[in-house]
Amino acid sequence: MKKSFRICCALCAVLLVLLACGPFNAGAEENLKTISVPEDADAFVQILVNGDPASLDGQYKLSGMMKLAMIPLGGFKGLSKQLDSLGAVQEIFPAYEENSQGRTTFRVPCIFAASSVDFVLAMDGDALAGLTIDRFTGEVPRQQDDVFSSVDLALPVPELNGELPGTLTLPEGSGPFPAVVLIHGSGPNDRDERIGSLTPFKDIAEGLNKLGIAVYRFDKRTYVYGKELAADKQGTLMDESILDAVAAVQLLAGQEAIDPDRIFVLGHSLGAQAIPAIDRELRNAPVQACGYILMAPSARRLDALMKEQLEFLAGFSEAAAAQRDRMLPELEKLNDLDSLSDDDQIAGAYAPYWKWLASYDVLDTARQITLPCLLLQGEEDYQVTMEDFRLFQEALKDKENWTFHSYPGLIHVFIHGKMEDGPAAYEVNERIDPEVIGDIADFIQAETPSEE
Repeated sequence: MKKSFRICCALCAVLLVLLACGPFNAGAEENLKTISVPEDADAFVQILVNGDPASLDGQYKLSGMMKLAMIPLGGFKGLSKQLDSLGAVQEIFPAYEENSQGRTTFRVPCIFAASSVDFVLAMDGDALAGLTIDRFTGEVPRQQDDVFSSVDLALPVPELNGELPGTLTLPEGSGPFPAVVLIHGSGPNDRDERIGSLTPFKDIAEGLNKLGIAVYRFDKRTYVYGKELAADKQGTLMDESILDAVAAVQLLAGQEAIDPDRIFVLGHSLGAQAIPAIDRELRNAPVQACGYILMAPSARRLDALMKEQLEFLAGFSEAAAAQRDRMLPELEKLNDLDSLSDDDQIAGAYAPYWKWLASYDVLDTARQITLPCLLLQGEEDYQVTMEDFRLFQEALKDKENWTFHSYPGLIHVFIHGKMEDGPAAYEVNERIDPEVIGDIADFIQAETPSEE
């Protein structure tokens, strides 16, 4: 459903088994167990990860396609072996039900020693038709002294006659406080920009909160309105992120606890690449930003970045190599944008999305920014590399309003890791490095206007 803007392959959920619903043969299987309520899903996952998975074989009603797929895997015992890389199970959260386009699924969030994921059980009637692992939606345990004051604050989206659920995290005291709006990277991200057990935006909000800075984060349009955006052939980065960033600054300016003269915008990855365009739009808005923080922005075209990522990831598995072989010819079509019609879809996005990006010169637009800017880059980042960092430095070397920091040992989400580990570097339960939080806070406190 949320497909159109899933154009950054590196942060996709890990696929365990994804099985299309096929014909189900009833009759002799009337006495088999079914999964009809969340408690049934709980019991199934408990046995799969914390019991005797072999005992599941022959006990549960499966769709025809599911039964066929289990044969080469060696049944549920063989399937459970694929989970060894997650480590020992530490906690299993209560299952909950979701419904999409008439299809029922049950999600069971689990914390393992090496990673945290959701098991997603797809149903075909009362038969189990698919089993995947997806982004973690449970709560990562926090220390008892991590207590934060947060309020719900939805961001209106008039173009869709709706809103984006959001959270405003406030420091202790009465304010008014300096504030930061967080803008997501590519994909249908929630307000925490959750990737497995990692929650980069939540880390930023809580870290800055301790240092006297308010933070506003909200669920991305592609997370809340994925179906609607998938049907919009004219959608661009303006619709995906930029308009909401501008609206969020205006929303914060009207909050009693926020100082409207001390609002910053922070973008990560594609959200950071969008910052120069966000600044361009804010110049015509009633309230402008006070400055910008760019975390791992790309200086190059998105399709060039994707090609580089695909080549890098191809060395880690046969599946990744196959994905590279499928995607590269498709991305080559972007070399002749004039030949594409609005109906043409490349890598999950329609041609107008790509044409807008091609017309967007991020470095030239960045040079037009007159407000203070802080650009941060992890030196072990394989998604947006130090090459992009150098390109920004070279293009902006004569601009005194730009400050640059790179961090040895940090990856794309600014936690510790090694480029050579590839996607495995994300399979940890870690927070953003405190030095990064401190540098952001120092920048904000140094650049906020003096109070009279």
